[in-house]
Amino acid sequence: MFKKASEVKAQQRLSGADRKKLRRSICERFGHATDAHIESILPAKADVTVAKLANPNRLHVYVVDGGPPMLFDVDGEVFPTVYALWKLPSLLPAFILKGAEVSRYVVGGADLMFPGITIPPEGLPEFEAGQPWVVKVPGNDFPIAVGTTAMSSTAAKKAGYRGKALRILHFYPDTLWSSAEGRYVPNAGFSEGMISEDPSTSQQAGDGEGSAQGVDEQDQEHEQEQEQGGANSGDDGTEIYQVTEPEYVAVDVKDLKLAPDTSAAEEADEECSSIEVGSSTGVSTEEMDLLLDRCLLQALHTTVKDKDLPIPASILWSGHILPARPAGSTVDIKKSSHKKLSKWLQTKSASGLVVAKESKPRKEIMLCSVNRSHALYQEFKPEKKVATSEHTTPDSKSANESVQSPFEAVEVWKPTHHVAPILNAVGADASKFYTAAEASEVVFSYVDKESLVKPDNKAVVALDAVLCDALFKGAVKKGSSYPSEVLKRDLGATFLGRMQAHHKVTRDGKSVVRKGALRCAQIITERRQGNKKVTRVSGLESFLVDPDALAAELQKKFACSTSLAEVPGKFKGEKEILVQGGVIENLGKHLVQQYGIPKKFIEILDKTKK
Repeated sequence: MFKKASEVKAQQRLSGADRKKLRRSICERFGHATDAHIESILPAKADVTVAKLANPNRLHVYVVDGGPPMLFDVDGEVFPTVYALWKLPSLLPAFILKGAEVSRYVVGGADLMFPGITIPPEGLPEFEAGQPWVVKVPGNDFPIAVGTTAMSSTAAKKAGYRGKALRILHFYPDTLWSSAEGRYVPNAGFSEGMISEDPSTSQQAGDGEGSAQGVDEQDQEHEQEQEQGGANSGDDGTEIYQVTEPEYVAVDVKDLKLAPDTSAAEEADEECSSIEVGSSTGVSTEEMDLLLDRCLLQALHTTVKDKDLPIPASILWSGHILPARPAGSTVDIKKSSHKKLSKWLQTKSASGLVVAKESKPRKEIMLCSVNRSHALYQEFKPEKKVATSEHTTPDSKSANESVQSPFEAVEVWKPTHHVAPILNAVGADASKFYTAAEASEVVFSYVDKESLVKPDNKAVVALDAVLCDALFKGAVKKGSSYPSEVLKRDLGATFLGRMQAHHKVTRDGKSVVRKGALRCAQIITERRQGNKKVTRVSGLESFLVDPDALAAELQKKFACSTSLAEVPGKFKGEKEILVQGGVIENLGKHLVQQYGIPKKFIEILDKTKK
């Protein structure tokens, strides 16, 4: 809705009658909202301005007393903006994401899917299609987006919580958010490209006497911040609420020695588990300093790439330092001699290992560069971890005989005529397929070769004629000027967007590359002839599974009859298996265990349940 800037067709002040009508609409729309809630976002005597935007739908934006936009109206339906939601975080029911990484898609403008949502054991509360809901990140009480539910809770449960959950109408940091002159973010967890937990909340949990008391104190802090209205303005006009410097906390350190290689399953469990917060009893300050240095060097060797710099300290901590911890260990910056992340990085900067400087607009320390010729960097030997993949290797097959057919699915991109000059310039093959990392490496090799990184701002790449044509030729509207520079963090994604998406599947040494995204296998159970059930399995060819062989295998495994039929329509020529009976769950487990097909690529639908 607000991904791109819209032209303002008309702008006018609301009359007293229209203002009262708008308040009534809010009361009806948000039935549980109190008068105090409504007064906080739309005071009775406030000066309200409405801007009518050029859009196929009726789209109005309401600004109160010249401040940030508080409400917007789509075809007569009123919604709060993120600024209103940051005043009243509990105004609307919220979907909680599974993790901060999922927020990358939401803040990028994508709709919210059920697989990215945390589903409580008791299930989601009841809701109807078209109801307003918001999106939150675990550990951060402030919503990051608002939209309407794509289906009812009943339909979502029947679909196994798959498919689209929320149609996003407005999100941080879209053009509606950035249109405010006094734009701001509610806490330090809001960063470019990803929203993470509120560091101040983490700090309270680490110091906490009790979880309930910590929540109450956090709510009081938010209320005091909003009442005082005290915010510092950055150089780019973005206001950032004054909070104490984030102190990132994790749990006890059990062993300072680097652990031996762990299995892929153990790594996956570690990634999926939440990071507990607590004290680090029994660990000395010197030991914690040593562990922090080990984690930093491990991250610098494995995940921190020069092309990604500069990066904020918060992203360095959550995206690089924590994942670099030895298996079974945890780190607590407060139990080190540095006490704070910024002081620790400044110490490393003084030693010459890295260059860390404070960014005035962000009010945060940034890691700017790494001295890879430093003695500490050269002497450190990084831990080699077992890569987590979606398939079982021949070595692991002996440990788990249930997986008979190793399977791998990889997204690859085919070069187009747009990017061919870049590949030719660096001597890369324009006829092969590239992974995202490989494609990014190509374009950054060209940038290094032509010395296009701006000397006065390492985060910006200047565009020469060849690179500009590769990234933007044909994509810029007629009459608009071509950009002369691009942010380093956006270069890889922009370059990848000029290539053609494919996917490569491999099974038992045989590989096939197909155009587009990988299509899911479908398992559907339905009723036929009264109370009889039949289960249909299709889309197996995408995973190099022979339907005829699988049909014979299922006939023996489930002691039932099976048959084959051609799939009509778009996928004509493929086969689907018809299995007698409702063996939907067991069949899904069979595909995962015996054929190594990841669960995320299996769609299960039971049409027999009403």
